[in-house]
Amino acid sequence: MEDWLSDYLRRILTARVYDVAVETPMDLAGKLSARLGNRVWLKREDTQPVFSFKLRGAYNKMAGLSPGQRDCGVICASAGNHAQGVALSARRLGCRAVVVMPLTTPRLKSDAVRALGGEVVLHGDSYSDAYRHALELQASHGYTFVHPFDDPDVIAGQGTVGMEILRQHQHPIHAVFVAIGGGGLISGVAAYVKAVRPEIKVIGVQMADSDAMVRSVRAGGRIPLDEVGLFSDGTAVKQVGEETFRITKALVDDFVVVDTDAVCAAIKDVFEDTRSVMEPAGAMGVAGLKQYVTRHEMKDQTLVAITCGANMNFDRLRFVAERAEVGEEREALFAVTIPEERGSFRRLCEIIGDRSVTEFSYRISDERQAHVFVGLATSNRAEAAEIRRALAANRFDALDLVGDELSKEHVRYMVGGRSALARDERLYRFEFPERPGALMRFLSHMPPDWNISLFHYRNQGADYGRILVGIQVPPDEKADFRAFLDNLAYPCVDETESPAYRLFLR
Repeated sequence: MEDWLSDYLRRILTARVYDVAVETPMDLAGKLSARLGNRVWLKREDTQPVFSFKLRGAYNKMAGLSPGQRDCGVICASAGNHAQGVALSARRLGCRAVVVMPLTTPRLKSDAVRALGGEVVLHGDSYSDAYRHALELQASHGYTFVHPFDDPDVIAGQGTVGMEILRQHQHPIHAVFVAIGGGGLISGVAAYVKAVRPEIKVIGVQMADSDAMVRSVRAGGRIPLDEVGLFSDGTAVKQVGEETFRITKALVDDFVVVDTDAVCAAIKDVFEDTRSVMEPAGAMGVAGLKQYVTRHEMKDQTLVAITCGANMNFDRLRFVAERAEVGEEREALFAVTIPEERGSFRRLCEIIGDRSVTEFSYRISDERQAHVFVGLATSNRAEAAEIRRALAANRFDALDLVGDELSKEHVRYMVGGRSALARDERLYRFEFPERPGALMRFLSHMPPDWNISLFHYRNQGADYGRILVGIQVPPDEKADFRAFLDNLAYPCVDETESPAYRLFLR
């Protein structure tokens, strides 16, 4: 064993973390294990007092400072989790803590720092911007700097995660999957694992839009990024540390790069097994594990993913839920072109059959063709191809939109608008029991001689589905239309005179 690795092993074994941190559990993810055909264990760092592993490194560093250094007060830069670790450690050690955080930091994290007694300074759009400002404040005020990752004492504190994994699971482990931002966690875990059980693989996981470590290792030197993505704010680092780069390059076996949809799917996976909600960085290890298993066609192996944080803003859950199904390849999205003629909707419904519809949006805009935005629940990616072939066989052109960011982010919400073709249109909101095939059954009740000019539906996971329907009803058929509504027996509201309808759709 090289001397530097022996030194890190000693540092990890003697790290002072348990004054404030807890030994977190290793939980078997039963549902995910069964689905992947491997034994998947979750190292639950999201259960720390500040819901993140960062407390370990922050306290180990600060506990080792001299009384004089602590008397000057400490300062750090952080996207949120390190900040909470520093604030809690400062409260425990009785010193002042100034925390510089990016303006993009979720309010949940900045409020948590304030609640722990930390003084929050918001500056810049990324960790790197906050870091530069923190150095300026340190120079002008004489604070003691506590780095979030590029410090041997911080790395050693994070390395106690690896120590616990090997102590808690003494049977064979094929690989440990670790999210990477600046590299502190993976450096500490890799140092301990490779010193004690070098046969275990250590796999780093990065976001596709914040992959500074992957690029740096491949280039053989630290590569700064011009921009980083903000979805996984906990790993949004433009340049990794010098020490973390050195250790990662020497010890980490492989890397996996994941995208936003894959992380959203992983958040859902962890929730289904633990009933806990990870922040994006906290689920990256699981996303990488799943991708690695698929890439290498692995079976019957023992794999560990570190769930490293759970500081999730509640208002982000809407976005995560939207993208999780796509990330897990459980939702197919299509733009389907059908003839603008009576009966086309019914034929489309017959092709879709009893599949669960997740989204259905349409607005009349052309006398010859109709373009429908359709989302369907699927069991795998191959099923989406089958659906597309079935549509094509019935002369319905279908454009696969699963990989289209514009459609997923914006177009799905913008299908609609005014139409000069929507003559004699009546607009209604309906509710119906949300069961598989319910939307198709609703559509099949529509008389084929009444033209549907607008249709909008999105499955929101509730007990009742809500749809907005525009139907062109000739003036002399209003009595028949009223009878149709009565026979349908779905709760409905006439919105034809709604101001919003008149402003944006009529």
